[in-house]
Amino acid sequence: MIEWLGDNLQRVLQLAGVHTVLAAAATLIGLVLALVLGMMVARTRWTAGAMLAISGVLFTIPSLTLLIFIPVLIGTKILDPINIVIALSVYSFALIFGGVVEALRAVPIETRQAAEAMGIGRLRLLFTVELPLAIPVIAASLRVAAVSNVSLVSVGALIGVGGLGDLFTEGFQRSYLVPIVWGILLSVVLAIIFDLVVVLLERLSTPWIRAGEQR
Repeated sequence: MIEWLGDNLQRVLQLAGVHTVLAAAATLIGLVLALVLGMMVARTRWTAGAMLAISGVLFTIPSLTLLIFIPVLIGTKILDPINIVIALSVYSFALIFGGVVEALRAVPIETRQAAEAMGIGRLRLLFTVELPLAIPVIAASLRVAAVSNVSLVSVGALIGVGGLGDLFTEGFQRSYLVPIVWGILLSVVLAIIFDLVVVLLERLSTPWIRAGEQR
């Protein structure tokens, strides 16, 4: 196994790089969409309920079906990596959106009232009070989305753009287990790295939690 990796190291690193870019781009796009829409509808119960239902439906769409229909809908080529980014962005949004809405709703009313009593406006209240307090819950949803994307990128190998998933198709086509094993191992390592990055960013953006832990 080690010998195979040494012989194919450059290609494996290239596939890992593609895998990383696709998963990271989709995760970031999904996060931005979830934050924007979540902040817009969190206070409106009916709208938030409808959006939560829609996001739940989006996550039930089979990934391969989505990858096939996206080129038809937006006119891209079937092998265009943008198809995978769009598909995984949809799943990321579906996973993160609910966390954003629930986290913003969970901010104590006393905290909002205290901030308003200090003269803090609605927009400033959202960005300086509500959103920071919601970070731990949003980060939990983001971790799930990030790890899921690392896994789902491999599905793109079925249409020719799958990062490390190409090792799976190569192994199955040649009935050779070694590239499959390396594909699995590297995907797991990449998922762990994504998870650790989200955890690190969460800790850096919530210094008051670290201060409380130290006390």
